[in-house]
Amino acid sequence: MRQKIVAGNWKMNLSYDEALQLANNINQIESDSEVQIVVFPTAIYAHSCLKIAGNYNVGLQNAYPKDSGAFTGEVSMKQLKDTGFSHVLIGHSERREYFNESNSFLKEKVDAAINHDVKAFFCCGEPLEIRENGTYFDYVKTQLNESLFHLSASDFVKTVIAYEPIWAIGTGKTASIDQAEEMHKAIRSWIEEKYSQEIAENYSILYGGSCNPSNAKALFACPNVDGGLIGGAALKIDHFSVLVAKDTWTI
Repeated sequence: MRQKIVAGNWKMNLSYDEALQLANNINQIESDSEVQIVVFPTAIYAHSCLKIAGNYNVGLQNAYPKDSGAFTGEVSMKQLKDTGFSHVLIGHSERREYFNESNSFLKEKVDAAINHDVKAFFCCGEPLEIRENGTYFDYVKTQLNESLFHLSASDFVKTVIAYEPIWAIGTGKTASIDQAEEMHKAIRSWIEEKYSQEIAENYSILYGGSCNPSNAKALFACPNVDGGLIGGAALKIDHFSVLVAKDTWTI
């Protein structure tokens, strides 16, 4: 059975007190015991949240591929691991867009995460112009081929893919349940082509596009959607608790 995962990406939000309160509240929620919870706080709050975490894992939203050096403002995968973190986001659409992170650079990050036994949540997804011109399958497959599919089978299974329909985030357009499932199914088929049917059937693929209490049950019921990488809904405990609740995962 594939691992069910609900991950909260807090991005650059919350005050310190708000972050600690949310971290404490997550410990108190009643979740489906089969659902793994991961939170990605703002870096400056992350270690405090790590000390609070009881029923969930804590990761960083970003890390640099080099182990050390003159890279002012960066945190290495080695430092991340040394500090006790277990997970990292790689390739988030905002990192690609605002910080010009290329597929080749993200490949370096993936390798660094694997080398330091950090679980990489690898984000992929197409912008609006790619969705509209109909080349979105090729676009996402290229992201995976150039940054993730170089891994051996034994290393690949240590990662998680999160699909972000960038075209449906903040554009006024909405990705349908069928569109989400369509891309997840395609990604799983590419994993099978590259690795094996067994790996594809057991690999977790998350949905990263505006998942919230109103659509989570329908999304999580899709055959190829194994959870979500949650943005705004992860900042409110009453919303986030719904996403990990047993009822949400009951078909």
